[in-house]
Amino acid sequence: MTGRHAAPPPRSSSHLLSSPRRMIAFLVICLVELLVVLDNTVVNVALPDISTDLRAGFTGLQWIVDAYILTFCGLLLAFGNITDRIGRRRMLLIGVMGLAATSVVGAVADDLPQLIASRALMGVFAAAALPATLAVIIDLFRTPADRAVAIGVWASIAGVAIAIGPVSGGWLIEHFTWHSVFWLNVPVAAVAVIGIVAVVPESRAASTGPLDLPGVALSFAGVSLLVYALIEAPGHGWVTVPTLGGIAVSLILLSTFVVRQSHVPSPILDVRLFRLRPFAMPALAISIAYFSLFGYVFLITQYFQGVRGYSPLEFGVATLPFAVALAVSAPTATSLAQRIGTMPVIVAGLLLVGVGMVMAGQVGIDSSYVGLLLPTMIVLAVGIAVIQGPATESIMSSVRIDEAGAGSAVNDTTRELGGTLGVAVLGSVTASYYNTTVGPLVATIPSEILPDRDREYVNGSVLSVQQIQQYPVPEMFSAVRDNLVLSMKDAAMAGSEVASYIAAAAVFACAIVVAIMLPRHHRTTGVVMTCPEDTTRQFSADER
Repeated sequence: MTGRHAAPPPRSSSHLLSSPRRMIAFLVICLVELLVVLDNTVVNVALPDISTDLRAGFTGLQWIVDAYILTFCGLLLAFGNITDRIGRRRMLLIGVMGLAATSVVGAVADDLPQLIASRALMGVFAAAALPATLAVIIDLFRTPADRAVAIGVWASIAGVAIAIGPVSGGWLIEHFTWHSVFWLNVPVAAVAVIGIVAVVPESRAASTGPLDLPGVALSFAGVSLLVYALIEAPGHGWVTVPTLGGIAVSLILLSTFVVRQSHVPSPILDVRLFRLRPFAMPALAISIAYFSLFGYVFLITQYFQGVRGYSPLEFGVATLPFAVALAVSAPTATSLAQRIGTMPVIVAGLLLVGVGMVMAGQVGIDSSYVGLLLPTMIVLAVGIAVIQGPATESIMSSVRIDEAGAGSAVNDTTRELGGTLGVAVLGSVTASYYNTTVGPLVATIPSEILPDRDREYVNGSVLSVQQIQQYPVPEMFSAVRDNLVLSMKDAAMAGSEVASYIAAAAVFACAIVVAIMLPRHHRTTGVVMTCPEDTTRQFSADER
């Protein structure tokens, strides 16, 4: 964040906007957020086609998802800080135009390394755009009540993206190829750029210190190494030198980053904010909630399209209730938190997410959609929605408007880091169970059923089921193929069950911590954002 001393009020033209123009600017900001979150969701529906076309195994599919999240998460803090320096409107334009350009790189990719590289570049520009969206909203809506509603709507955009992503992606794949899900970003980005230029006001911090480049390097290196070690753990083994060594080094890098941020005059992350419970506890809740959410989305993609054999469009339609429930619940939860308190609402959301993950662990190969899958999605979606709006409002109320970009980056980083680790940890747990069961079996399958070129692919992903079932095999081998397919599905479900229970345990533990540490009476209504020193004076002793 910027310096440790109070700064003059931020430069902004938002107060000059009429109410209609302000609302149009808000809609443009929501479109930008939709574009960023869409890139997190739309690619999931294309994974089976990508895995078939590019021969991507389980780890390769994880990297297609995580390459975007990894660079996104690693650079959020830096770009949030830079946003306050160079202007939020300008950073929005840089991020959106960069996303459009790198989406074209992904759209024309014809091998796995090129696709992963494009996803990583898309994450860089998404990190530039997203902190600016929330920072502009904070600048546009200064009163607590208006700000709460705006943040609630901003939070619900994730639900809209979850709805649009699989359905639009599924429709495109059914009519074109997986490349089309990347072309989708280009017209959306074009509309967003026009709107930003036309109606979004510029605002920036009035005074800043030097950018902490070593801090940027430490944070990015630490997060990157941690996620890499977790993703590669199934291949190396969990209790091996590469895995444990990678985790240890990443923790050293992140610890060094925290120490440095405590001493530099203009940190990119003011770690003193984590002493404030209304800042630290909501950040923890968001991180753990998204650990479960991103992990669940990754697992449910494998389930619907690998185990159940849904087409991309069928998968998108099947997940629509999840998106609708999330989108509808978020604004209501933010307003409710201002009336009854932030802690009860966040804890209730965590409990719902935990229950949802327990339900997810009960899903079997032939589970009823209406009887189990649908209730699981709705419980999870409502839980996530109940958490993220009030938690974001509490976090942003702990920083001053002059540092809204940096504060937004902290909120986004905790969310995306939790999501990245969710895909890495829960995906790796599932992969470990799958590889242990399927690997020895694949080695015994004759080449008449499974060509040698496809063995690694089959051994790495349950999404290969559809391809195996399309192989023409002699009648005498049909029973062997059916047994292989059933074993692959059983192994995937066994791993998914354990992963779901791990997520549930983490969420329930977080609910206990938040219930104890976040004061029952805390509300953001009436809190005026100011500099960190002044912020601590706005909270009572038990809140600090």
